[in-house]
Amino acid sequence: MPENAKAAVRHSVPPIALHRRITDHVMTGLSIVTVIVVLTPLFAIFAYLVYRGVGSINWAFLTQTPKPVGEAGGGMANAVVGSVFILAIASVIGVPLGIGAGIYLAEYARNRFGDAIRFTADVLNGVPSIVIGIVAYALVVLTQRHFSALAGGVALAIMMIPTISRTTEEMLLLVPQALREAAYGLGIPRWRTTLSITLRTATSGVITGIMLAFARVAGETAPLLFTAFGNQFWNLRMDQPTAALPLQIFSYAISPYDEWHRQAWAGALVLIILIVFAVAAVRFAVRRGTFGAA
Repeated sequence: MPENAKAAVRHSVPPIALHRRITDHVMTGLSIVTVIVVLTPLFAIFAYLVYRGVGSINWAFLTQTPKPVGEAGGGMANAVVGSVFILAIASVIGVPLGIGAGIYLAEYARNRFGDAIRFTADVLNGVPSIVIGIVAYALVVLTQRHFSALAGGVALAIMMIPTISRTTEEMLLLVPQALREAAYGLGIPRWRTTLSITLRTATSGVITGIMLAFARVAGETAPLLFTAFGNQFWNLRMDQPTAALPLQIFSYAISPYDEWHRQAWAGALVLIILIVFAVAAVRFAVRRGTFGAA
């Protein structure tokens, strides 16, 4: 482009008004301040948790079961394993149902029945966790006539399903309709298009929803009080009461013993670390393409 033409273009673009630039800087500053205000309590809580809990984390804490009152040492190894066990049960139940419900809502339920399901999912997202624990108690514990890891997994799965289903639906709706139409034009059945193209394209968002649901239920205590109940010993049977970190932390936190208070802080720190590690590991795998396109 000739120099005179470039000069004409520069002169034809009006300068940005002063009030617009001021407004831009003010709103940017407010956005930064808002982020700082939101993140500061989070970092403060985490720092205080590290300060109170890191001193009680040792090899015995991670490998031993709780000691009786008055005995030094002991740990929460059975609670760590129990939490992983219960969360695995919840994921096996909740993730397929949540994804399936999300696929149905996005691809097949643009009607009143779908609206009813969406409303129900939104209501369940706001139901207190203790209510869900009572429901799981009535459905599973009373049927089995005893507390169990299965009952705890069912309670947490009920909490996971609404979040996963609504997130999956929103992610699938973001996939361009042109991709679906191209697949239909090639003669690919609708179900295969949904699973192999639409769902695969939205994999990153779907997994994000799964991890949000996982992080939400990992620290829940109230549902497990009515279902898993807790255990002072090792247990990997689905039909028996099982220890869990939230339960052990709650039990130690309300006790009058200083040693148990210190272990409660350590357990809370371990729980946070496990959640962060699990979420980070899944996000890393997604970005590397292990579970599909990111």
